[in-house]
Amino acid sequence: MNPQVRAGGMVLFSTFCVQGGAALATTLFDEVGPAGSVLLRTFFCALVLVLIWRPPVRGLPRPAVRLVLAFGVSFAVMNLCFYEALDRLPLGIAVTLEFTGPLAVAVLGSRRRLDLLWVAAAALGIVLLSGGFGGEGIDPLGAALALLAGVAWAAYILLAVRVANVFTGGTGLALAMVFSTVLLLPPGLAGGGGDLVSLSILATGLAVGLLSSVIPYSIELEALRRLPASTFGVLMSLEPAVAALVGYVALSQDLSGAELAGIGLVVIASAGALREAATAAPLEA
Repeated sequence: MNPQVRAGGMVLFSTFCVQGGAALATTLFDEVGPAGSVLLRTFFCALVLVLIWRPPVRGLPRPAVRLVLAFGVSFAVMNLCFYEALDRLPLGIAVTLEFTGPLAVAVLGSRRRLDLLWVAAAALGIVLLSGGFGGEGIDPLGAALALLAGVAWAAYILLAVRVANVFTGGTGLALAMVFSTVLLLPPGLAGGGGDLVSLSILATGLAVGLLSSVIPYSIELEALRRLPASTFGVLMSLEPAVAALVGYVALSQDLSGAELAGIGLVVIASAGALREAATAAPLEA
């Protein structure tokens, strides 16, 4: 099999892992709430990364410490807001609204006239998704939380580039995950309480952490070594559509024709913007 075709399959598999993990996380909401679920995900992700990378905890320069703390804050805010949105919105809609963050980063990074088309397509998609707020439309608080998660995702992307340049391997990410876990302890404990130590809950939390974070990060890193950045970006832009499919199959979440059209427009806008951005400034290996 062609290495690039294999790498493309790896990216799609990674996307299904992420959305499968999100769907699995919703099964914890009744017992530990969204905050408890994201605490478990982040804790197990941090645990695995620390065991793998064994990051240094002493002797770090202050700028590096500040960078890790900011990175950890962006991860905590991104996932807490997303899980709270997921408690109020179908998976496909929540992911689509959150994906406006990477879309904004791509558009700002490219600065071509064609970006106006992608912005218009994404805006129309969001209008279709948000039609009828407060009536039979989507939950306004859920939509606001998903968009806030998108802002945090944008910050996460920008900080990830700096972390990769300052730290070796995954040491910076491991330290950031530890800090994120600390930040999520108060809301997570408040939402989950004693149920967080249930063996069944812990097992599900471990599975969510592996599916949503550890496995995708590893697969995507390997795929980036084989794929052009533009191709990788287009494949990643399918995430809202995959989320809608997983939500339909795993969670029986039906979407209206307008909502499906809105998701499709955001996918098209994301694919176009990410491809243009990557073509304008290719990633270095």
